[in-house]
Amino acid sequence: MSKFRFSVGPWNVHSGADSYGPAVRAEIPAVEKYKKFAELGFSAVQFHDDDVVPDINNYSTDEIKAKAREVKSQLDQFGLKAEFVAPRLWMDEHTIDGGFMSTSQEDREYAMWRAYRSIDIARELGCDLIVLWLAREGTVCAESKSPVWATKMLIESINKMLEYDKSIRICIEPKPNEPIDRSICGTMGHVMAISAATIDPSRVGGNLESAHAVLAGLDPAHEIGFALAMGKLMTVHLNDQNSIRYDQDKSFGVENLRAAFNQVKVLKENGYGDHGEYVGLDVKAMRTTKDQDSYKHLENSLRIFKALEDKVDRFDYEFQKKCVESRDFEGLEMYVMDLLMGIV
Repeated sequence: MSKFRFSVGPWNVHSGADSYGPAVRAEIPAVEKYKKFAELGFSAVQFHDDDVVPDINNYSTDEIKAKAREVKSQLDQFGLKAEFVAPRLWMDEHTIDGGFMSTSQEDREYAMWRAYRSIDIARELGCDLIVLWLAREGTVCAESKSPVWATKMLIESINKMLEYDKSIRICIEPKPNEPIDRSICGTMGHVMAISAATIDPSRVGGNLESAHAVLAGLDPAHEIGFALAMGKLMTVHLNDQNSIRYDQDKSFGVENLRAAFNQVKVLKENGYGDHGEYVGLDVKAMRTTKDQDSYKHLENSLRIFKALEDKVDRFDYEFQKKCVESRDFEGLEMYVMDLLMGIV
């Protein structure tokens, strides 16, 4: 039985539309997704602000809070918690040049309005975590904004959120590029630096997504380990990625099983989850997937994670120690491969 609790976002079950083609599957009502998530063994749901309140721009603060309470009742019905809320600052005309670091003051104010409403929603849902995926926070034209100014704008925005609610935690999900050309906060190291520059670093940490680390040319397990060493890993988004391409959000472990094994290993060895953290999935169904298989990628990801967790439990640390002492790294590497192939 897994020692971890798992979370998933409603966007992980989708209609299959992408930049190059229209929807290919029917939309599934949110409540049906929640019910299925619970049946699959998930404990919590990840949200964007407009997952909770569609057309959020059209409602007052009180109306937004009321609609969030309705979603809380739906989650309660299936025994689910809300893990976090993330302001979606990349799908509105006010965010075409970013949100917190837009060159337009009006648009920066809009981004803060969405951030404050996300905090309001989180409190109504019973969670204290705000995730910032800084999708368009960077440049599409290198000379369009100073990276010094843009970095300071991000820190200022986070400080405003920390001041708005003294108990909320801010979790930055770094990504090096896409949809923008150059990110201002592209790796977990950047997240640590931003955290240290805020008014309350104890409430600012990171969310490592496997694919984003690969896109930066980094090892996801090492990025996870770096954040764990700093006491800053607030959550994870596990998935997989075929090299440095567009952000694919493939099922966990399907491209690089050894890399996936080491992500599970570093989480388990360092007590991740002991303080309520969830193992989050951020995986998308293939465009070729049929309606009846809309949840198969979630089932596959959970199955692979739990199988690798079993491999971690069986890992021979005494053999590892002997190999390290004798510098027999070839022997250790082959042991890991034999373990993954089911030979030992």
